[in-house]
Amino acid sequence: MRSYFHADAKGRYDDAALDAGLKSLIATGLVDDVKLARTGGRIVVRLREAKVLDRVVFEGNKKVKDADLTAAVLSKPRAGLRRATVQGDVVRIIQAYHRVGRDDVRVVPEIIDRGNDRVDLVFTITEGKKTPVRAISFVGNHAYGARQLHAVIKTSATHVLSFVTGGNVYDADRVNEDRELLRQYYRSHGYADAEVTNVSVDYDAANSGYNLVFSIEEGGLYKFGAIDVACNVQGLSCDGLRALVPAQQGDVFDESKLDKTSEVLTAELGRLGFPFAQIEPKITRNAPAGLADITIQVEQGRRSYVERIEIHGNTNTRDDVIRREFDIGEGDAYNRTLVDRAERRLRSLNYFKTVKITPRPGSTRDRIVLDVEAVDQATGDFNVSGGYSSTDGLLAEVKIGDRNVLGTGNTAQAKFTYGQFARGATLSFTSPYALGRTTPGLELFARQNMVSNFQAFGSNTYGGALTLGMPVSEQTAMLWRYSLYDQKVVLAPGISPAAASLPVRQAVNAGRQTVSSLGNTITTSTLDNNKFPTSGIRSQLTQDLAGLGGDVRFLRTTGDVRYYRAVNRDLTAMVRAQGGYITGWGGQQAPLLNSFFGGPTMVRGFAPGGFGPRDLTPGSTRDNVGGSMYWATTAELQGNIPGLPQEYGLRASAFVDTGTVFGYRGPMQNAQVANRNVLRSSVGVGMTWASPFGPLTVDYAVPISKAAYDVVQPFRFSAGGF
Repeated sequence: MRSYFHADAKGRYDDAALDAGLKSLIATGLVDDVKLARTGGRIVVRLREAKVLDRVVFEGNKKVKDADLTAAVLSKPRAGLRRATVQGDVVRIIQAYHRVGRDDVRVVPEIIDRGNDRVDLVFTITEGKKTPVRAISFVGNHAYGARQLHAVIKTSATHVLSFVTGGNVYDADRVNEDRELLRQYYRSHGYADAEVTNVSVDYDAANSGYNLVFSIEEGGLYKFGAIDVACNVQGLSCDGLRALVPAQQGDVFDESKLDKTSEVLTAELGRLGFPFAQIEPKITRNAPAGLADITIQVEQGRRSYVERIEIHGNTNTRDDVIRREFDIGEGDAYNRTLVDRAERRLRSLNYFKTVKITPRPGSTRDRIVLDVEAVDQATGDFNVSGGYSSTDGLLAEVKIGDRNVLGTGNTAQAKFTYGQFARGATLSFTSPYALGRTTPGLELFARQNMVSNFQAFGSNTYGGALTLGMPVSEQTAMLWRYSLYDQKVVLAPGISPAAASLPVRQAVNAGRQTVSSLGNTITTSTLDNNKFPTSGIRSQLTQDLAGLGGDVRFLRTTGDVRYYRAVNRDLTAMVRAQGGYITGWGGQQAPLLNSFFGGPTMVRGFAPGGFGPRDLTPGSTRDNVGGSMYWATTAELQGNIPGLPQEYGLRASAFVDTGTVFGYRGPMQNAQVANRNVLRSSVGVGMTWASPFGPLTVDYAVPISKAAYDVVQPFRFSAGGF
């Protein structure tokens, strides 16, 4: 105890020295009460030692796990009992319940004496009911309507589907995140001065819930003006840096491009040997002209190093999964831009409820400790669903998986489908960063496409694929794959092989074929929202080369480009172009099953396999026999349904589709194959629901141009990706 009290340089214990010693002793947590007194020339310290905590127990908690509460409180077993800490822990437990939408929680701490100066600390918790959000409104918004802003934030008001869609429970952390999401949305769409000045949270006792009001100051709309890079670092030339700036003069102001500029230039400066250089964009606004001039300042920063990266809050996710999202480590030069990038990466993993990285002083002036708070959330999925698809008939699906298996960051999923016309099972596993920045994966699959009303033949496919994903840039990713699978064409029961179309008959006679192929997919996306985009481009190019072993040889290439642009607050225009080409090589024809079959994924209003080259030989099954080329375009208007809240996730569309499949290259002996390049087109309307079981889409389209032998299907229901 004496070691915590230090005399001054003259050997005296003045009031300042005693006060410092008293604070040091209390800070140890070893004592419960301390009093100082002067008696003559002596200083008497009267103290009561703190009792030792044997156990810290939580009772009555059902909605928040013991592990989460243990991580939240500061009182720990084998530490000293401090009543001030216990009272602080009560507040921390209440805050943990606020994050899951329970404001009616009560926490009562109880200390149970076990003798020998040892105690148990029991927190008795009364959880209370959920506190929902009843209404969300926006004030000061003129450029964007309430519907569009509702789509930006994560919190939603209570409605009839809240029990499945979620998001309607009040969470202060989520509301703060929504505030930042709104600010970022405005500033990435030209409003450089936009701020969410306040979020009013009022409890409505009559409705037993909260009313949220976001107050927004939009400011004016800006475009990028002059853009320059100014270097104030000795020995550094700016000439090579200017070409790396993604923002262009005349573009609509986008703050995210300035963030990307900072990241790109920071990486380049590190490569050039200037790790301490700091990037700071300076914005000079010309409000009357609506221009924002940008000067990228490159300054010599203070030499600071990362002493430690301390991680807490993660009760499931392993520390190394969090650390691998950092481009810097202990001992590296500290750079705020790289820390901000790591924080964005951690949030995008969707493993955590909240992520916050706070730099604090280290052991010396040039050392910085990065405090990483990453609070885990549930990452497992289990879905049982059933329904009807116009393509697959009646179907049932069971899907189970976890995108963060045992906290390793790996993803595993098993999916089983049983339908009237389609059945199958898929097992998949991916391990991000297992090979540096690349993501290896494995997929095993078995699929049966049964004979339907549209085709007299089906298929069986069994096999697997090895994949390797790698980022090319922040917006572009590449996926390599090697696939090995068996495929076989089967006829409908009761159909004589002689009655089948010639290409189908040849495919049946070929029996089981092994396909060994190497392929890749390049995806680039600048979409502002992956679920309901209102601006940006998404493009995908896929190629597969079969013939590295196996029984068949072909080269297959497909491309798909979508462009989105907001027309007004509630309407978004989408233009899509897609196409593909397949050819055999080494003296072989492309297999029937790998050819292209026109249907509703190209031009809505047509049945699966409803258009394209068709065998019209009298007496045959008159099947679609596939083409070697296709193209299709779509022009579509998407918007919210008037009168329905945005939280329902319902959107309507009106569209025009055009396209065709042509280039049949199969056998022609005694077969009458219609192979003309006929334009197919349709107009229609549709509705999409972003349900908790996946997106569901209903379309009604009327063909306005087609061939006489095409098969139409105006109504279409589908469940799958957007």
